[in-house]
Amino acid sequence: MVATMQSSLSGLARALVQNRRLLQVDAEAIQTQANSSGISFITQLLQTGKLSARDVCEFASLTFGFPRLDLNAINPEYFPQGILDSNIMHSKRALPLYKRGNRLFVALSDPTNLSALDEIKFKTGLAVEAVVVEDDKLDPLISKFALASGVSLDKLMSDESSPIDELVGSLEEEVANEYGDDVSAAADNELVRLVNKIIVDAYHQGVSDIHIEPRAGKQKTKIRFRKDGSLMPYLEVPPNYRQALVARIKIMCDLDISEKRKPQDGKIKFRKYAPLDIELRVATCPTQGGMEDVVMRILAGGKPIPLDTLGLSASNLKTLKDVISKPYGIFFVCGPTGSGKTTTLHSVLGYINTPETKIWTAEDPVEITQEGLRQVQINPKAGVTFAVAMRSFLRCDPDVIMVGEMRDQETVSIGIEASLTGHLVFATLHTNSAPESIIRLLDMGMDPFNFSDALLGILAQRLAKRLCSSCKKPYHASQDELKLLLMEYCEELKNTKSWQTDPNAAIKQLHQDWVRLFADSRGQFTLYEPVGCDNCNGTGYNGRVGLHELLVGTNALKKNIQEHAHVAEMFATALEDGMRTLRQDGIEKVLMGLTDMHQVRAVCIK
Repeated sequence: MVATMQSSLSGLARALVQNRRLLQVDAEAIQTQANSSGISFITQLLQTGKLSARDVCEFASLTFGFPRLDLNAINPEYFPQGILDSNIMHSKRALPLYKRGNRLFVALSDPTNLSALDEIKFKTGLAVEAVVVEDDKLDPLISKFALASGVSLDKLMSDESSPIDELVGSLEEEVANEYGDDVSAAADNELVRLVNKIIVDAYHQGVSDIHIEPRAGKQKTKIRFRKDGSLMPYLEVPPNYRQALVARIKIMCDLDISEKRKPQDGKIKFRKYAPLDIELRVATCPTQGGMEDVVMRILAGGKPIPLDTLGLSASNLKTLKDVISKPYGIFFVCGPTGSGKTTTLHSVLGYINTPETKIWTAEDPVEITQEGLRQVQINPKAGVTFAVAMRSFLRCDPDVIMVGEMRDQETVSIGIEASLTGHLVFATLHTNSAPESIIRLLDMGMDPFNFSDALLGILAQRLAKRLCSSCKKPYHASQDELKLLLMEYCEELKNTKSWQTDPNAAIKQLHQDWVRLFADSRGQFTLYEPVGCDNCNGTGYNGRVGLHELLVGTNALKKNIQEHAHVAEMFATALEDGMRTLRQDGIEKVLMGLTDMHQVRAVCIK
C-alpha cells in the first residue's frame, strides 16, 4: 500500500520525502489536494507554508543536478519570442529562456516534470535542457510573455499602423456578408491573439470577471479584471481598436454585431478558439457616446469543494451536517450575487451524493458538475424556467432537488410543496440575512404554517478577502482592541434574554471562551495585518474566506413564523438558539488570523 501511494507522488514529492524535508502523510495530502484543485504539487506545497519557493528551488537544483537561476537577475527582453505557444507555457508551467544552436534552455520549478520536457522537445524539435527557478516568480513572467507565439503586446499597443486598423473595416463588412468567410480569415490576426490572451491571462490569474470599457473620442479602452471581489486595471487599448475588440467578442458568442442599441447576452465556449476548456458568460450593454461595454464572467468549472474545507466554523459545520441529513424539508442559502451560494450548495450536494440518492438540479448556468447529479440548464427562450424544471423533476422520482434561484412565488410554492411531500429541497435567495429571508418568503405569499413545517434552515454568507499567508504581519492585540472586538461581537446580542438578564456575565463568558479557543498559553491574542508582496500583487490579500450565518428551523423559530413575528424577534430567537451572525462569525475568523476587521466590516454593513 505504501509503495502504491509512493508511486502516485510526483518525482519531486518523493525526493522531498526521502530526504526528510517533508513527511509522507503531508506529501500525500498535498498531492491529493493539488490533483483535485488542478494545480501543481509545488504550488499547493507553497500554499501550506511548509517550505518556501527558495527552499524548493535550492533542493531541486542540488538533488537532481540542474542549474539554478534567479529570474530577477536576467533581462526578459532577451527571452526568445515565438518558440512556445502560450497555452503550453501555462499548462506545463515552462518558460523558454534562451536558445543556443539546437538546444533550448527552459525554466521550470519542477525539473522532474518529464512530460513537460518531452512535449516541449516534440513541439520545438530542439534538445531541451531544464533550469530550476523559484515557483512564485514563474507565473508572472509566463503571463507577461504569453504573446510570444504571435505578436509583441507592446508593439500592438503602440503601433498606429498595425493590421488591426484594417480589421475594424473588415469586421464591419462581416455584417453585410452575414459573417461569410471573413471570420475564419481573421483567425490569424493580432486582434484575435489579443482577445485570447486577455481570456487566458484572466483564467490563470484566478479572475472572476473581465470588464471591457470603451470610451468616446480618443480615450483608450480600459480593460479591468475582478479578482477576489475587487476590480484592478489590466490593460488600456488604443481607441481605434475598440470597435474591432467588441465585434470580435460578439462573434465568439454568436451575438448580432450590427446591433449596438440594445443589451445582448451570450456564452463563449473558449475551447473552440484555444486549447483551454472553459466557458464565459458574456453581457453587452450600450453606454454613452455610442459605445458598448462588455463584461465576461469566467464560469467556475471542475469539482465541488468538499464541505469540510468550505471554511465553516466547527459549530456551524456540525449543525449544517445535521440539518442537511434530514430526509425531507427545504434549505436555503442566501446572499448577494458573487457571495458563493452556488459553490456552497454544490458542496452540500457533494456531501449527500450517494449511489442510493437521486438528485436533480435546475441551474442558470450550470457552472459546477458532479458525477451522479442530473443537471438541467435553464433556458427561458425554450420555455425551460425554474418552475417548469421543478414540476418536471417531481415526475422523475427525485430524492433531492436543487434550484439555482427562487425568484418568484410559483417556484417557491413548488419547492415548499415538494419538501412537504417527502423531498429534500435546496435553493438560493438574494437576501441580506437569514432572518430577513423568512420575511421575504412570507411576503411572496407563502402560507406560514406550511412554510414553517417545511423549513430546515437558512445559511446566509458573504466572502471577505483573506490575508495573504506569505506576507501577513502578526501582532499582539492590545486590551483596547480586544475590548472593541468584544463590544462589536456583543452588539447583536442586546435583544436576547441572556444579555438583558446580565450583560456583564455574558461578556465575561464570551471572553473566557475566546481565551480558550484563540489565545496562546499566556492569554495573548495574535492578530494579523496586511503588508503586500509579489504573491498578492502588493494588496496584502490573496483569496477569500467565507463568513456564515446559519439559522436552524427550531420549534421556537417555527412559532415565530406562524405568528408573523417581526425580523428583530426572529433574530433574537435565532441567537438564543445558537446562531452566530455574519459579523460574529467574521470576528472569530479575525481571531483565527484569516482576515482583518476592515474586511469583515466591509461585507457585513447593515
